Amino acid sequence: MRPGIRAAAALAAAGLMGCAAAAGLTGCTAPARDAGKTLTVFAAASLQAPFTALAEEFEAAHPGTTVTLSFAGSSDLATQISQGAPADVFASADTKNMAKVGEAGLVEGSPRDFATNVLTIAVPPENPASIATFADLAKPGVRTVICAEQVPCGAATKTLEKETGTTLMPVSEESSVTDVLGKVVSGEADAGLVYVTDAKAAGSKVQAIPFPESARAVNTYPITAVRNGKNKELAADFIEAVTGPDGQRIFRGAGFGTP
Repeated sequence: MRPGIRAAAALAAAGLMGCAAAAGLTGCTAPARDAGKTLTVFAAASLQAPFTALAEEFEAAHPGTTVTLSFAGSSDLATQISQGAPADVFASADTKNMAKVGEAGLVEGSPRDFATNVLTIAVPPENPASIATFADLAKPGVRTVICAEQVPCGAATKTLEKETGTTLMPVSEESSVTDVLGKVVSGEADAGLVYVTDAKAAGSKVQAIPFPESARAVNTYPITAVRNGKNKELAADFIEAVTGPDGQRIFRGAGFGTP
């Protein structure tokens, strides 16, 4: 049982079920107003592991609430929200796609930055192409996979190409960072540019090759409540959980940086 869940259970046993939900994941259990409600969260694909853990703790602290998570590339999610897809919360892997939702008049309040991330090179465990540097990705015959430019990880890749004067010739451009990682894990690519957090989550399935130039393209992750969402109070509680101590503990453990 995770620490947040243990804390919620202990408070319930102590008869403190009625304390304010806004306190976050630990230290308080939400009132009955949350029972039977579903919170829909649209989140960048690179957030899958930490948001899944957060959702579990959030549901434990808000009895009767269900958190529905939808993961995809931030650009796809921004488009879906702008076209009316039902979402209560949006967490993007960059500020550019958050701005698109804001321009559509669908951001509730001001987005809050909660994490940062940088790219690393993921290769199969045996590193068949002997990749050691960012420039190696441009060598003839190397099957490199990257994110499409409209996706945050792809925009970061383009920034690094410009910063380093390196021109990549990828064999494919994917719509999310998890798709890039999948190509490397399956052996369809010699290398892929993914976030350090994705490589860490993959464990022994890939080898991560860090490169110093990655610091020139840091992605900042903002989160917001969606203006036409149905559960404004729950959305505010979830955002507090993401940006508060429990959420930050989870993000640091997953390898994300501070905003």
